[in-house]
Amino acid sequence: MKRFFSVAMVSLFISLQSMGQANPSVLAYIEQYKNIAMEEMVRTGVPASITLAQGILESQAGKSELAVESNNHFGIKCKAGWTGNVYYYDDDAKQECFRSYNSPEESFKDHSDFLRNRPNYSSLFNLPVDDYQAWAKGLKKAGYATNPVYAQQLIKYVNDYNLQQYTLLALQMKKGDNETFATNNPVKPPELAPAKAAEEERVYETGDAVANSTVEEKKYPDGVFTINQKKVVYAREGVSLFALASTYSVPYKKLLDFNELNNIDILNHPTLVFLEKKPKRGENEFHVVMMNETIETIAQAEGVQLESLMEYNHLVKGNQPAVGQKIYLQPEAPALANKNARTTR
Repeated sequence: MKRFFSVAMVSLFISLQSMGQANPSVLAYIEQYKNIAMEEMVRTGVPASITLAQGILESQAGKSELAVESNNHFGIKCKAGWTGNVYYYDDDAKQECFRSYNSPEESFKDHSDFLRNRPNYSSLFNLPVDDYQAWAKGLKKAGYATNPVYAQQLIKYVNDYNLQQYTLLALQMKKGDNETFATNNPVKPPELAPAKAAEEERVYETGDAVANSTVEEKKYPDGVFTINQKKVVYAREGVSLFALASTYSVPYKKLLDFNELNNIDILNHPTLVFLEKKPKRGENEFHVVMMNETIETIAQAEGVQLESLMEYNHLVKGNQPAVGQKIYLQPEAPALANKNARTTR
């Protein structure tokens, strides 16, 4: 949307920024407009991370002439049918017509509507709302900007400034019973909630272990509670661990470490999520294995480090305890505690 000279200046801006610490102007921009970006995502389905990245890039973090003089943060030209205020600015040609707004918030809303209502952008709304790389590439392919590295610039901003968290937080926003995100593939906002005491098919995926399980869930309280004297929450399927980490002010990598998880984000099953590092020993002496329980789910249910449980019960990777077997939660475990262990692949 900008002439190549402007793009070159922005590219230089990005390069200089990447050489040092986070740019204070960009951080201030994100803080100022993150809420409107999330609100627009809920209203129209445009990812908040993409909206913020485009706003930073197109408006030079709110400092471009268009942003300052006309509140135009996305470089949108008048186009046919525009009946609002205008601002003339030298871009690809001299004195081109750009849309002018009464406030930056109007610009954000018009940007969402612009993408939502123009046919050449319709394919974007078939993409997952949390796939910012696909959205960035889709915008370039649809002709939003002539700069050949436009998609890479957006992706860099999302990564450098952790903008994906705002998409994930927007996914957490509660909607009315009949509302969905305005995408061609509606997304149901995930939420934290107490478990229902019911039989439920679910898939466990903790570390490298995966098991299809049917279990009777316990009733857990809302919000933060404790297991084995450590803070924990119960999260439903679809909850973002990244957003959860942000909500409870726990670094994302530490949250994964506390729960012995690999580099995942969206939960594909309901689970207990610890906000603190679990102890090496449990409050009880042992746990009797129920149908479809795994050593990983037992570690969460009892609030004990998985590595310690494996050690106490002489289990090796790939082995799972048998139904009815005692899983010892303290170091003083019998030497043959794993005699009935089963192997999983």
